[in-house]
Amino acid sequence: MGIAQPTRVQVDVSLRLVVPEGSSLPVKASLRYEPEDPYAVHVIFHAGSTEASGEVSWSFARQLLADGMTEPTGIGDVRVWPWQAANGPSVALALSSPDGHALFEVPRLALGDFLGRTYRQVPEGAESVHLDIDGALAALLGSYGSEPR
Repeated sequence: MGIAQPTRVQVDVSLRLVVPEGSSLPVKASLRYEPEDPYAVHVIFHAGSTEASGEVSWSFARQLLADGMTEPTGIGDVRVWPWQAANGPSVALALSSPDGHALFEVPRLALGDFLGRTYRQVPEGAESVHLDIDGALAALLGSYGSEPR
C-alpha cells in the first residue's frame, strides 16, 4: 500500500469587484492549487466565456493568501487583507499591473475552506518535498542540449 499522492484543489467562487462608487459587481473565478507547484495558488477569472481564452490567471504565494486572512500582507502587484463586506466577512484581494488595478472581495468562508484543503494535500513546511527539481533540471538541460550550436 503506497502513500496517496496529493491532488489538485480547485474551488469555484463568486468574487465581488469593488468599483469606485463603492458598490460591487459579481465576478466568477476559480481558486486552484497544484501540488506540483506547492508554494503557489492561482486565481482564474472567468470572463463570461467558456473558452480558455476568456480566462485570466494570477499566481502568487499560498502563504500570502493565508496570511491575508488575518492581517494586511503583500507589496507590489498582490496585496491581501481582512475585509468586512456588506454581505459578511471577506478578504480583500488587490491586484495591480501596468494595465490597471482591481480590488476584489473574496468570501472568507470559501477562502478558508480552499486553503484548508490545500494544506491537507501539502502541509505547510512540506512544500519542498513536492518540488520536482530533477525533472525541471532535466527539462532545462535537455532543451539546452537540443539547441543547434
